[in-house]
Amino acid sequence: MTTLVMGPFNRVEGDLEVQLDVAEGAVTQARVNAPLYRGFERMLLGKAPQDALTITPRICGICSISQSAAAARALGAAMGLSPTPQGAMMAALIHAVENVSDHLTHFNLFFMPDFTRPVYAGRAWHARALRRFTPMEGSAQRAAIAARAELMHILGLMAGKWPHTLAIQPGGVTRAPGPSERMRIRSVLRGFRRYLEEVVFGAPLDEFAALGSLSGLMAWRTGDAGLFLEIAQDLDLGAAGRGQGRYLSFGAYPLAEGFGFAQGVWDGALAPLDLSGLVEDPAHAWMLGNASHPAHGETRPDEMMREDAYSWCKAPRLDGRVFETGALARQVIDGHPLAREVAGAGVLGRVAGRLLELARTQVLMEAWAEAIDPQARFMERGEVPKEGVGVGLVEAARGALGHWLRIERGVIAGYQIIAPTTWNFSPRDVQGVPGALEAALVGAPVAEGEETPVSVQHIVRSFDPCMACTVH
Repeated sequence: MTTLVMGPFNRVEGDLEVQLDVAEGAVTQARVNAPLYRGFERMLLGKAPQDALTITPRICGICSISQSAAAARALGAAMGLSPTPQGAMMAALIHAVENVSDHLTHFNLFFMPDFTRPVYAGRAWHARALRRFTPMEGSAQRAAIAARAELMHILGLMAGKWPHTLAIQPGGVTRAPGPSERMRIRSVLRGFRRYLEEVVFGAPLDEFAALGSLSGLMAWRTGDAGLFLEIAQDLDLGAAGRGQGRYLSFGAYPLAEGFGFAQGVWDGALAPLDLSGLVEDPAHAWMLGNASHPAHGETRPDEMMREDAYSWCKAPRLDGRVFETGALARQVIDGHPLAREVAGAGVLGRVAGRLLELARTQVLMEAWAEAIDPQARFMERGEVPKEGVGVGLVEAARGALGHWLRIERGVIAGYQIIAPTTWNFSPRDVQGVPGALEAALVGAPVAEGEETPVSVQHIVRSFDPCMACTVH
């Protein structure tokens, strides 16, 4: 048996190190290390509760609206305040723009460039991958960046700036769109639909969203999605990085009438979301304290960095089980038949889940834009209590994000955050059960002499890690 240490990774947000035990040409065991401790949860202690709206978005520069939305929900719960219906809808639209932009960036700039590597020279699709996805030169990348910039005009209109907006508040949003903003938002979304249909899917996106079977998916051969699916079939990416097949979603885009994408858990069947059995386990993290629910948790770094630990990341577990989270999880729990069929299909399933969500979220955004009522109220006001608790649950692009807030004597006495990559890239728990990525890496092929196995890189990037959000 040999041991490989991979890291730092390029085209991964933040710092990541992976230790692999390799025998007979395959990974037998993996340990995933989030090597950077950041301490945001400790920074918040003693601050005014409203400061969370300013500080937590700084956790990350690419999913800051997700952090803002979670903080606003947690503070609103402590205040007993809910957004107005139109305020909730506009917050959902702002959040969806960020999530869609993240999916687009991941597919074009982080994930697909792996297939331009010389190791794939001679494959039937390699020359097309080079033209489309070579870093800094690929035509798909240039088109994606331009489309993303146009889509983000909506954030300029409604969020004021990106990242780190303060537009999302406990009672709604700070900007009430008028008739001209409504027309502009609809125009931007029409342009983005054209991009998706001409470039990403090469066909009406409603046709991709209507796919209901794996065979139908693998027959798709138009657009950049078709190129990916051709590559996935050739390399058997459905068998790579399969993981445990359990999924979690906090529910995406909470609205007055429900969620844009449903909440729940999936372990072979759909079950309601119940977080009473949620704990963060520090057994193999450089953190002090006992396994506890985040409502009662603490963040105390172990400065001695004990030898039985190997990451700054705690291990979230729900009723003792490991759950994967992300776009595929959302679509599985929302009941989409294609997502249910590709659940457990490793790299193929995770990337197909993002493509499916791109198409379905576009439809949601268009519906919200049509429903904007410039005459409605977009914000309710309330008072921050001297004592109170609140939980903010949202879905970032990469999955389930939760903020747990406790207010005592008018200041923050406790603040805990579990981010999507905390779920997906967790270390082992006290029982020795590996996290989602650690389990998915077992069995990955390692060729003779490979020091940075390409199969491992495909699996790691299929989760779209945001390591900056992982350790607070």
